Amino acid sequence: MPAIVLVGAQWGDEGKGKATDLLGSSVDYVVKFNGGNNAGHTVVIEKDGKREKYALHLLPSGILSPNCVPVIGNGVVIDLSVLFEELDGLEARGVDTSKLLVSANAHIIPSYNRTIDKVTERFLGKRRIGTTGRGIGPTYADKMNRIGIRIQDLYDEPILRQKVEAALAFKNQVLAKIYNTRAAAVDEVVAELLSYADRLAPMVADTSLVLGQALDRGETVLFEAGQATLLDVDHGTYPYVTSSNAVSAGACTGSGVPPTRIDSVIAILKAYTTRVGEGPFPTELHDDFGEFLRKTGAEYGTTTGRPRRCGWMDTVVGRYATRINGVTDFVITKLDVLTGLETVPVCVAYDVGGVRHDEMPVNQTDFHHATPIYEELPGWWEDITACRSFEELPANAQAYVLRVEELIGARVSAIGVGPGRDEIIERHPLKPAVAG
Repeated sequence: MPAIVLVGAQWGDEGKGKATDLLGSSVDYVVKFNGGNNAGHTVVIEKDGKREKYALHLLPSGILSPNCVPVIGNGVVIDLSVLFEELDGLEARGVDTSKLLVSANAHIIPSYNRTIDKVTERFLGKRRIGTTGRGIGPTYADKMNRIGIRIQDLYDEPILRQKVEAALAFKNQVLAKIYNTRAAAVDEVVAELLSYADRLAPMVADTSLVLGQALDRGETVLFEAGQATLLDVDHGTYPYVTSSNAVSAGACTGSGVPPTRIDSVIAILKAYTTRVGEGPFPTELHDDFGEFLRKTGAEYGTTTGRPRRCGWMDTVVGRYATRINGVTDFVITKLDVLTGLETVPVCVAYDVGGVRHDEMPVNQTDFHHATPIYEELPGWWEDITACRSFEELPANAQAYVLRVEELIGARVSAIGVGPGRDEIIERHPLKPAVAG
């Protein structure tokens, strides 16, 4: 009955989609349990002798695996226009999307929350968080304020209208009087939301029940986090975080599956570090090496197209991810990007005002002022994209992986050596054995 949680170990964009795809053929359900269309997965698949790239934003990566049931859990916030745009795009390319299930308890991103997100960021100016402007934060705020709109509300029009009116009674005051923006019309919002109801209806389900029954039958369920550990609203670099729980514990609250059913936690760690948006980043590079990582690794956001900030591997962050998530296995991605460097620095600790920190500083101010303490490892020049076993890697590449493994405190079970679906080395099985 393996229940596997897959999380990002840094600030996102680590390559979770590829890891999900690696497990896809042996997984029965893939569940997205947090976030919305504010992050993306890029999956490259060999099809008819050609490499095809799929950029997914709201949908679970498992939708590309024909034998897998993709599930959007209750912890996700859904922009219905984006959902159907993404489904139409996949169907036009021959992907079967008919198995998709959507939690009746998931919250909807209404148009007025997209407007509020954008105008708020502009209003904040230099104090902006760096959101994608897609209404994610305001929708999670509505959820906690108990004025949110859920998928199930689409099927009770009087309730839907009542909830929209309640939300706009306050939000229209904010839009008009604070931001000098046109107020939203209740009738327009309700009509737009209802326009999706009929097409969505066959997908709506009690997904907590579906997943519990699947685990009872001994089927394998993979829980796929959006964003990553350091973007978690509780455990990330607050306030420069997302609005949901992106750590492994979020899989339970975001899907309705209890923690006693989780068998393993796989964390994805890029061979270097990137982040998008504002916030502290100790190993960030503002030199030619940073540009090398950005260009060689094609570090531009899947969802936004924004250039990512780039820096060296930070194993302090890796150790933190191990502890916070209970990581059993790491997947290191994009090791090939480091090919051609004479030496590869690895951050092993921080210096904060002359004091060494081997673990994440307890407060944000210290983290913001942390200076990385590096260990220089020898680089390699050989092309590693054709390597399919650990022993085939150049000796220095092997040494890099082993040293990182030692520093982060959990085993490295797979290594990405290229963008393709098959360009990966599996050192240890990622799917746990089933007892009995």
